[in-house]
Amino acid sequence: MDLNKNGGSLDLKKIKGIGERQAEKIISSFGGEKQFLKAVQNYEVDRITNIEGVSQKKAIHIINTILGNPSQEFLKTDQAVQIYNDIIERILGFANTKYSENRILLMSPLKNEKTILNNIDFVMKAKDSVSHLPLNDIKTLLKKIDSMEEPKPNYDPSTTILVETQEDYHQLIEMGLNSYCPIITGNELENPEDFELIIYVYSEGLLEFESQNIAMVNNSSETYEIVPQVVLQYYKKNYQIMENALKIKKILGRESVLGDVLEILNSLESLDLDETIFDDTVKSAKTKADLKLKEAIEKIDLKGNEVLDLLNEGMPKKLQKIFDEVINEAKNQVREITGVSFDPFIQKYPVEIDTVEIERIKKQEMAKKYVNAYEENVKAAKTLSNMKKQVEEEIHEILVFDYEFTLGCFAHYYDLHPPEIADGFSFQGGLHLNLALENGPDIQRINYRLESPHNVVLLTGANSGGKTTLLETIAQICIMSQIGLPVCAIEARVKLVDEIYFFSKKRSLDAGAFESFLRTFMPIVIRETDKLILLDELEAITELEAAVKIISSFMDFIGDSDSLAVIVTHMAREILKYTDVRVDGIEAKGLDENYNLIVDRTPRMDYFARSTPELILRRMYETSDNKLKDIYRQVLEKF
Repeated sequence: MDLNKNGGSLDLKKIKGIGERQAEKIISSFGGEKQFLKAVQNYEVDRITNIEGVSQKKAIHIINTILGNPSQEFLKTDQAVQIYNDIIERILGFANTKYSENRILLMSPLKNEKTILNNIDFVMKAKDSVSHLPLNDIKTLLKKIDSMEEPKPNYDPSTTILVETQEDYHQLIEMGLNSYCPIITGNELENPEDFELIIYVYSEGLLEFESQNIAMVNNSSETYEIVPQVVLQYYKKNYQIMENALKIKKILGRESVLGDVLEILNSLESLDLDETIFDDTVKSAKTKADLKLKEAIEKIDLKGNEVLDLLNEGMPKKLQKIFDEVINEAKNQVREITGVSFDPFIQKYPVEIDTVEIERIKKQEMAKKYVNAYEENVKAAKTLSNMKKQVEEEIHEILVFDYEFTLGCFAHYYDLHPPEIADGFSFQGGLHLNLALENGPDIQRINYRLESPHNVVLLTGANSGGKTTLLETIAQICIMSQIGLPVCAIEARVKLVDEIYFFSKKRSLDAGAFESFLRTFMPIVIRETDKLILLDELEAITELEAAVKIISSFMDFIGDSDSLAVIVTHMAREILKYTDVRVDGIEAKGLDENYNLIVDRTPRMDYFARSTPELILRRMYETSDNKLKDIYRQVLEKF
């Protein structure tokens, strides 16, 4: 849904609040104008806000300006802006990711009918889609999704990169590998066992070592083939994002490579070596060996010459055979459990454990484990490096889905329907957004029509009867339609306009403020644009007689144009002395059993609505006591 993509200029210096230095900084941070424009067209607010000195508000202003979004030209009064902001805030309430929030904040009213209809169709499809989804499950998962982040290098001093020459040393420094582990030359390596793993980046292969904790890599290898953590740390940092994105894709029934990525990460060998397995296994084998030796030796019958041999030359053959069999059996037991073939026993009775040999084996196995893990990491890093673009595209796909999901949920929960683009303005079953989520018995949908030749009308009726609510509903339907959203009405026909004006009632103005108001208000009539003008009790801002003359003159000017206007007033009869327009009315029918006004909030066309003071006085009369009740009775007699 391209709500705002209209092309645009890249002269950042012309944007308010952007100086030459900051403009250069923004462009250079993206690597050029082409890359920056691509980011703008993809609504990448977060990337722009990562630049020092650029707030979210400024980033949105930059994108809006470059894409030519016309909000400022369309929303001509503070009240119109306020209604627009309220719509956006309601949509934001359904957003789950920063990406979606930024896209919503960039939504603007448009005039291009094709784009508007495409956008409405987009939202209606999203509404239909979310109606078949487990919304709470998806919301929970989406809140854990964000753009993939490049992590800061995790420095590991237990690993080192060994090079042969200063030239190789500086080359690896330029590659930034010193951020991951120390880099040393051959003459700096005193004891290989000072490190758990040595990555020997060779050019000639001149250095020789007996240590088993060395992995060899050619100096022409890729960065991740030397330090696989360059790639792996990125994936580990974003593991939770990928895991939750995969769950969403499974719910949506979409194919994904994320399962393969997570499987690779989960398969990487842990570097934790359980050293106790060697000690425990050897001790257990020794105990069994001692018992078998004791039982076997007790059954031996030595002859005289064999005793002399034992005294003069050492172990008799009979005993040696027993020791060989028992210790070999113990060694086999150790090998089966640890997977390592070694001799940790000293031939004595009871059998002694060779602790030096066990420690040697532990170091040897740990060295092998580090080298094997390194080789597996390199293999994984190579595969994952090739998958990076596809993974990032999938995560972006989920972020875009949240934008669709947000709009779909908004349309679903508010039960929005697509408007028809037409020459006039009318709707059936309309509802103010404040009431759309309520289900009370007092909630009433309304119908209204505003079209040629009655493109300018007066609206009369009861106080608290819903006149202001009607104006706001009209404004909401107009703004939402031109943003490209379905509207809160069962049916709607909407005329596309260039500008919307909403003047709300205020306290009386002094002379200076009134003059300022006229400077804003009266030039509207000479603007050669299609307008929607909503005036709420203009008489409240000046003297009644002056208000009558201003309103009647204004209506004559607007009536001769293609613009639309609704003017709420209590002075319809006085105004009609100066002009001829349709008068509509929202009427209070009476009082209910609790003395509340009964109001039909759908305006009646060509109808002067009854005033409510009499009804309000009657309510006061019915709910008062004693002398005060008598006072209200006497007042009512005059009506």
